[in-house]
Amino acid sequence: MDALLSTGALPVQNTGYDIDYSLKFETDNTEYLMAEGRSQGASQQTWTWSCWLKRTEVDNGIVAQYIFSAGSDGKTGIYFRDDASYPDDRIFIYVDEGNSLKWIGQVNQSFRDTSAWYHIVLVVDSTDSTAADRTKIYVNGVQQTITFNATLNQNVSTRVGDGGGKFSIGGKVANTGYGFNGYMAECVLVDGSALTPTSFGEFDSATGIWKPKDVSNLSLGTTGFYMNFDDSSNVGAVKTGTSQGNFDKYNLSAADQATDTPTNNFCTMNMLNRTDGNSKTQEGGTKLTTDGGSDWCSMVANMGVTKGKWYWETERGTNDVVQGIVASEDAWIPHNSAAKYYLGNVAEQSSMGFYSNANPNMRNGNGMSFDFDAGDILMIGLDMDNSKLYFGVNGTWQGSGDSIGGNTAGASTIWSSFDDQFVLPAVSVYQGGNMKINFGGYTCISISSGASDGDGYGTFEHAPPSGYYALCSKNLEEYG
Repeated sequence: MDALLSTGALPVQNTGYDIDYSLKFETDNTEYLMAEGRSQGASQQTWTWSCWLKRTEVDNGIVAQYIFSAGSDGKTGIYFRDDASYPDDRIFIYVDEGNSLKWIGQVNQSFRDTSAWYHIVLVVDSTDSTAADRTKIYVNGVQQTITFNATLNQNVSTRVGDGGGKFSIGGKVANTGYGFNGYMAECVLVDGSALTPTSFGEFDSATGIWKPKDVSNLSLGTTGFYMNFDDSSNVGAVKTGTSQGNFDKYNLSAADQATDTPTNNFCTMNMLNRTDGNSKTQEGGTKLTTDGGSDWCSMVANMGVTKGKWYWETERGTNDVVQGIVASEDAWIPHNSAAKYYLGNVAEQSSMGFYSNANPNMRNGNGMSFDFDAGDILMIGLDMDNSKLYFGVNGTWQGSGDSIGGNTAGASTIWSSFDDQFVLPAVSVYQGGNMKINFGGYTCISISSGASDGDGYGTFEHAPPSGYYALCSKNLEEYG
């Protein structure tokens, strides 16, 4: 598991409880869930919110990415804030105090890891005699220190569970521009109880990693609910606590259901490891987009390997692209507007890839060449055990003289300088272009076949070769 480049919660394979699905949210598509007209709760003074989430976009110009908000105008909620005043993606907490917005405070810690699943628990109990204990927040089982701007007055109502109220997940009530970008799983609201994180998770006795527990039998109270996003036909369905009805879906569908979860974390592109601020990820970290200009933008994925055999796919968008790998303990692609670096065009020979333009060919490889047009799906097979990198297009492996999973193909030999280093997927896109990347946990590529690897993980357009696996935490635990 040391192949996972992360500082967050990275669950091991055998957790005792598996979360099968999550839901992908994208602000650019105005994607969120909303429940309206929910009836009066048992108590608007005491409640607990719990969810697992994985961020995919930071430094993208969105001031506030709301995890949830409540009330007719969203005056209760928590969000990640990133702007000139608070540039570090801290968690901010607001609570509606009798129809009056109150900024409770902030957690003075950055939450910018785009490879990790975070578990967040917010507990509000205005009946508590200690003012500082009326609002508590926990991340991965650990209580966070809140720098208070104000504390709740005692015994006030907070508009969570109020008659006719609204509750939004992945967005802010009354401001759809403040949406969440990433994945959410296991969303729970408990009405009338102030719970601790151990109601939702526990520390693994062997690894010390915070991991989820089965919450399907929790007592949720009058307006509480539990959502696990397992119903692709209605991703707004409430699993338990259904007396208040399901959530309405806004620009969300079965296509946004994902298998990237806290118990099987999939590789995505890492917005924190890019060469240029003119590029960003979208669609759950599976699409690299760029603005206009005349330079290359490159981005590296957030899972690396030192051994094993791995498979992923990309779909070429517009303009020139390069798809391949980088190798470095601190993997990056140098950026120099004059040199216009991209994968395979790095002086240190720390990267290689397939360059798709009018004359498609390998860069820093074996000279392999084949047609690869806009809309084509490129298959990539990385064999770290034999230092080979394979490419195929639209179901056919390219080249000859070698073999991948029993298929005749050609391979580029990975340099010996890659030994004992992480090797990570990476892409380079000429500005104005875009690229879709499918690691199997979620994809914005149009999938018709739904193939998986030999262990049943991932969703791909083309079947991974025998012995090649999706880049996810369960496979890395076994093969990486």
